[in-house]
Amino acid sequence: MTQDAQPKEEVTFDTFAQLDIRTGTIVEASPLKGARVPAYRLKVDFGPVIGIKQSSAQITDLYTPEGLIGEQVLGVVNFPPMHIAGWRSEVLVLGVYTEQGVVLIAPKQKTDNGIVLG
Repeated sequence: MTQDAQPKEEVTFDTFAQLDIRTGTIVEASPLKGARVPAYRLKVDFGPVIGIKQSSAQITDLYTPEGLIGEQVLGVVNFPPMHIAGWRSEVLVLGVYTEQGVVLIAPKQKTDNGIVLG
């Protein structure tokens, strides 16, 4: 998916508001062995209310595990868990697709973990 992707169907604000999108800081990152597409296993700290959650992220083109530690991201924390290559992914870390790979979405300035997008 790139900038040439077709627009999606219109949704209401109420539909968007159902997503719980929060800031979090990556505290662990390692390769996800056995994944069909190269990916990392992430642990992300979403603050005292949500806690540390696991995610699988296909972001290997532009990021290294070491470089991800301490990076702040945005993630959807209220999707149901999925199992990917034996790893329980509990949140969706957000990014945009570019020709070079996925670029993570992050606040422009550092914030506390768990701040709600709104």
